[in-house]
Amino acid sequence: MSAAALLDRSADVSAQPAWLNTILKGDCVASLDKLPEKSVDVIFADPPYNLQLDGDLHRPDQSKVDAVDDHWDQFESFAAYDAFTRAWLLAARRVLKPNGTIWVIGSYHNIFRVGATMQDLGFWILNDVVWRKTNPMPNFRGRRFQNAHETMIWASRDQKAKGYTFNYEAMKAANDDVQMRSDWLFPICTGGERLKDENGEKLHPTQKPEALLARVMLASTKPGDVILDPFFGSGTTGAVAKRLGRNFVGIEREQGYIDAATARIASVTPMASEDLATISGKRAEPRVAFVSLIDAGVMKPGTTLYDSRRRWAARVRADGTLAVGDIAGSIHRVGAQVQGFDACNGWTFWHYERNGGLTQIDELRRIARLGMERAGA
Repeated sequence: MSAAALLDRSADVSAQPAWLNTILKGDCVASLDKLPEKSVDVIFADPPYNLQLDGDLHRPDQSKVDAVDDHWDQFESFAAYDAFTRAWLLAARRVLKPNGTIWVIGSYHNIFRVGATMQDLGFWILNDVVWRKTNPMPNFRGRRFQNAHETMIWASRDQKAKGYTFNYEAMKAANDDVQMRSDWLFPICTGGERLKDENGEKLHPTQKPEALLARVMLASTKPGDVILDPFFGSGTTGAVAKRLGRNFVGIEREQGYIDAATARIASVTPMASEDLATISGKRAEPRVAFVSLIDAGVMKPGTTLYDSRRRWAARVRADGTLAVGDIAGSIHRVGAQVQGFDACNGWTFWHYERNGGLTQIDELRRIARLGMERAGA
């Protein structure tokens, strides 16, 4: 289905469940239990970091650092934090689709404990992605290295999960045609993007930059997908999801954050559907077997295929195999054997006659694939 069709589908409010594109107020575990099983495509979770702060932190000029000392980040012990982590991950796993993925972000205070719990529960870690901060907070006490990064764990629902979304080609193209690395460089949230309260102070101490969430969604979701954020906070996930043509559902306990996030998301204008199309490589396209060309009527048994220099001629058989003299087999196996190679891409090696010249049979595969996509649309 095209990006435009997915966006049209997501815009059909009458077909949407009541919880879609809303913020559920309450405890994350209790609220997750209210969502349908296997109902979300991707989860982005920014759970409490359990920073274990002991006393106030001051700059060299003795001004107090506005650190994360909110009650929701405080746990009485590591055991209590681990129990909390296990509870919300279990609830999150229930609502994640079999081909869905989950992102969890954290610092050195908690991410290793979270990762171990994820593995214990059956999640399969795909990557750890390091968010390198261009403008990290200094280490004022001078007793440790400057903490200049956070870590995101990206995982599938289980080891055997197939078909999860990874827009590899799009990420590579966005990175000047070089594979996207697992260390991402972004500034922390500052300036006009940082939400402020009525006193001009930052509304949420751990507001994430929209660029970070955009990278996550562009890498691992498609237009129309549902992204769940069980620790919604100031609503960055919802704002970015709306802008990128995705759906969201947020869970948040604090009414002040809910009010700010609601206003923030309401002010977002979704991007045009043509600007949201995602390029994809052959690995993301429907698989087409050579025999499918015969089934579709675009290749007839008895047709003669050639290599580009007409050194070898192969006859197409009704079962989708080729024959060259005593050699018979798949388009790949026969192509390899006639050349004396171990392997061969038969789609690009074999050609058919067209308008007095030779054309790769891969062109016929493209035609058959378009037919499959139209039939499934």
